[in-house]
Amino acid sequence: MVVRWFGQSAFLLSGARTVLIDPFGPAVRDRLAARGLGFRYPPIEGVTADLVLVTHEHGDHNGIEVAGGTPAVIRSTAGRLDSPVGEVIAIASEHDAQAGTARGPNTIFCFALDGLRICHLGDLGQNALRPEQREAIGVVDVLFVPVGGSPTIGADTAADTVRALAPRLVVPMHYRTAAVDFLEPPDAFLDALDADVVPSAGSEADLDGVLGSPDAPVVLLLAAPGSA
Repeated sequence: MVVRWFGQSAFLLSGARTVLIDPFGPAVRDRLAARGLGFRYPPIEGVTADLVLVTHEHGDHNGIEVAGGTPAVIRSTAGRLDSPVGEVIAIASEHDAQAGTARGPNTIFCFALDGLRICHLGDLGQNALRPEQREAIGVVDVLFVPVGGSPTIGADTAADTVRALAPRLVVPMHYRTAAVDFLEPPDAFLDALDADVVPSAGSEADLDGVLGSPDAPVVLLLAAPGSA
C-alpha cells in the first residue's frame, strides 16, 4: 500500500482500492488567511478515489469536491458502515476536551486495506480515548495521529494515545510545517514517543518494509508537500 500526504490530515491510501481521507478544497487557503492563519499546501488535484472519508466539517478537512471519479463518501457520522473497502467503523469522538462544546464532533475511522487495519484519528481533541472508543477501534496496524496541539491533541497526549492503541506504524499529521503556522512541530511528539523514526524524502511512501510491531512501532515521517 502506498500512502500520499497532501498536508494537514489529508491522505490518499492506494492499494487494491483507493481511499482519500480529509481532503481540503481550493478555497481553504483564503478562508484561513482571512482569520490570520497561514495554510500554503499545494491544492489537491488529479486524484481519484473509491472512497472518501471526512472526519469533521471544517474547511481544511471536508473538500470532497477534489476527488475525481464517483467515490462513495462517508462524512461526520458514527456506526458500522458498508463501503467499497468493506466495513468502515466510524467512532464518535470530540474535537476538544470539553465534550465537543468548543470545536464540535470528530469521527475516528477504522477500516482494512490490503490486509492492514487502518485507523485515522481525525482532529481528535480529547485528553484520552474512552474505554468504549478504544474497544471499538480494536487492533491497529497503521495509525494516523494528530500531534500539533492547539485545536487537537499535542505531543504527550498523542504519544499516550499511540501507546494505548499499540500500532505497528505511526504516521504523524496535523502539525506545523513551512506551509502551516498555527500548529506545533512534531519534534516534541517524537521525543515523547521515543520510537524509531523513518524519514521519507517525499510526501509519498510505500508501507512495505517500514512496519514495526505493537511493542516497537515505527514512525513514518513524511515530507511536507511542496517542500522539495
